[in-house]
Order: sequence, then structure tokens, then C-alpha cells
Amino acid sequence: MAKNKKISVKGIEIITFKKNESDYISLTDIARYKDKERSDYILQNWMRNRSTIEFLGLWEKIHNPNFKSIEFDGFKSEAGSNSFSLTPKRWISSVNAIGIIAKPGRYGGGTFAHKDIAFEFASWISAEFKLYLIVEFQRLKEEENKRLELGWDLKRALTKINYRIHTDAIKTYLIPPHISKQSTNILYATEADVLNMALFGRTAKDWRDENQKKDGNIRDYADVTQLVVLANLEGINAELIRRGL
Repeated sequence: MAKNKKISVKGIEIITFKKNESDYISLTDIARYKDKERSDYILQNWMRNRSTIEFLGLWEKIHNPNFKSIEFDGFKSEAGSNSFSLTPKRWISSVNAIGIIAKPGRYGGGTFAHKDIAFEFASWISAEFKLYLIVEFQRLKEEENKRLELGWDLKRALTKINYRIHTDAIKTYLIPPHISKQSTNILYATEADVLNMALFGRTAKDWRDENQKKDGNIRDYADVTQLVVLANLEGINAELIRRGL
């Protein structure tokens, strides 16, 4: 799980985190907008509704291959009756749910749900609160995307700097004098493909043949981690060339 992050909605601090590339939002914190002292009671009251059970069950059927449908049918038949009650922990353990998570701990603990479910719960709490929650959540995701883009750009710049170091080493130590420009280009490309094969498992030409409709080259589509590795490989290979290894 990724590190917890917080957003502020109508004066309520709400914890979010990412698990398996999915965003989860604290239902416990959302419930505090309704009643700061009895958030657990608010959540259980929501979960006893038949419409809530149907929504949770449908979400699990779509996203969870290990969802226990038989146990869900039992909850569905009981939902809405005066004697029916349901806690998040009971729901999770009974149907093997993944859309709701119960995290222990005094700080950062509580009941969390996938954003789809969290927004549904927020609707039940207050339509106005749901709107503000969506706005703040989107703002958080936009900030994260900007940081990722900035990180990618910085790493791409680093690989370009190291690429010059790499090509200078090739020019100085591998290219003999008085050879044709075509032969020189082949030497540069061959040495670059040594790194491409090590990192991507394919040459630049292999990638172009497989992605004829895409602009750019294989390195333009690398992720941040790959760019960091590539920058290091370029520096290491340049030093190996200088040493004649």
C-alpha cells in the first residue's frame, strides 16, 4: 500500500491511499461529516440498506473474481429488515470483499473503500458533500500527475545528458578515423542497442516494427524507473568503453 494522503472537504480531513493502482478513501472520515462521535454507527446504518448491499455486491461481482456470491445472496435477502445489521469487518470476511478495507490503528486506521464505493457513501451522507469530495479528490490526482510528469521530464533530461557522454565515448574510443558516415551511424546505433536489449529486451528497430503507428522511439515511451536505469547504463557503458572492456 502507498503512503496515506489527506484531503480537506468541508472542514473534514479525509485520508486516501493507493492499493494495487486503485484509490481508496476513508469511509470513517466521510461519516464524521454526519456525526463526529459516532462514525461507526453511521457507516453501519448505511450498510444495512438493501440498495447499499446491492451496490456493494454488484461492484464486487465486476471487480472481484473471488467474491462469494452465495454469502452475498444471504445478506441481500436480509437487508432492510429491522433485525438486520452489518459491519464492514463482517462484510469483508463473509464475502471476501476487496472494495472495502478495514485498517487497524489509532492513527490512519478505520474503514476504507474503493473510490467508487466511497463516492456512493458520500451521496448517502450529503449530495453537497459528495460534490466537494470529488472536487478535492480530483485536485489531489491532478497534483500527483503533475509530479509524475515532472519526475519523468527530469529523468528524461538526465538520460539525454548521459546519452551525450555515451556517444562521446563511442566517438573517441570506438570509431576509427576515415570511415563513412553510414558506418559511423551503424556503430552508434549498435552500441545504443546494447543498452536497449539489456533494458527493454529489443532493439530500436524491433520496437519501430512493432509500433509503426507511434511517434518517437523506444526511449520516449519508457517509464520513470526505466529512464533511471537507462541513465545509469549509459554512464557505466561509457566508462567501460573508455577502459577498452
